[in-house]
Amino acid sequence: MSTRSERDAPGAPAAWQGLRVAVLLPCYNEEAAVGQTVAGFRAALPEARIYVYDNNSTDRTREVAAAAGAIVRTERMQGKGHVVRRMFADVEADVYVIADGDATYEAGAAPELVRRLVDEQLDMVVGARKSEIEQAYRRGHRLGNRLLTGILARLFGRTFSDILSGYRVFSRRFVKSFPALARGFETETEISVHALELAMPVAEIVTAYGARPEGSQSKLSTWRDGWRIMGTIVHLFRIERPVLFYGSFSLALAALAVVLAIPLAVTYAQTGLVPRFPTAILITGLMVVAFLSFAAGLILDTVVRGRREVRRLHYLALPAPGTGA
Repeated sequence: MSTRSERDAPGAPAAWQGLRVAVLLPCYNEEAAVGQTVAGFRAALPEARIYVYDNNSTDRTREVAAAAGAIVRTERMQGKGHVVRRMFADVEADVYVIADGDATYEAGAAPELVRRLVDEQLDMVVGARKSEIEQAYRRGHRLGNRLLTGILARLFGRTFSDILSGYRVFSRRFVKSFPALARGFETETEISVHALELAMPVAEIVTAYGARPEGSQSKLSTWRDGWRIMGTIVHLFRIERPVLFYGSFSLALAALAVVLAIPLAVTYAQTGLVPRFPTAILITGLMVVAFLSFAAGLILDTVVRGRREVRRLHYLALPAPGTGA
């Protein structure tokens, strides 16, 4: 479903009719911005239901959001990942629009994001951020985003240009198949990897990214949250690519064992003796651990493949957006 004017306009796609759209806004101490955010999405998607999930705010976020016309709910477990998990579990819709409640994302771009999702039957459309305001997208955040995006591309083979964007549109089958295990700001990384691992049809649209309103402060810590996101990438790589993860350790250990073994082999060829038994024992241990590591990777790869097939089947059990099923 889009706006009434788009849905009822001549030539409007039949797939748009009857779809329920939900706008999800996780918030923590966003009194200065949440009212503007709700108003922006209400103007852009007048028929959508707008939900604000308050995450233990100590200011008037709940009151301001309710006054702006949002449906206000609460998640007591602190962290954006916990809020996303609760929103995805509780809200029933056909199309989900998620954004931060800080008025930095371009609410006016929401109809185009939804239209792209429905018309092309995608499962996720990312609002890739573009900002002309230095204060809106700080240099440290910009550098960190590029670094983490590059690492994700190297580890998983393909990626998005803005893996940390909090502005996304999802199909119902994405939302209801997403496990949502992250606790904090690393949830966007988990979302991106979920889409990549299940080979979902996705797209990106460049959207404007503005500065926060006066009195609103960012909750993202460049270093602390950057390390947590990096840790999440490594953790997901270990889970989703066990052969490569454990195989890398296996190769490193085997290479070290070979390097240590060369002097012993030379000495044995010259004298027929092995004078350094501790080194020989160490080499043997390293090779044993290397083989065990590689074997563990192979076994876990079989487990991961089975788990991925189950997730894929659950994902396919729900219809694509706009199919009318």
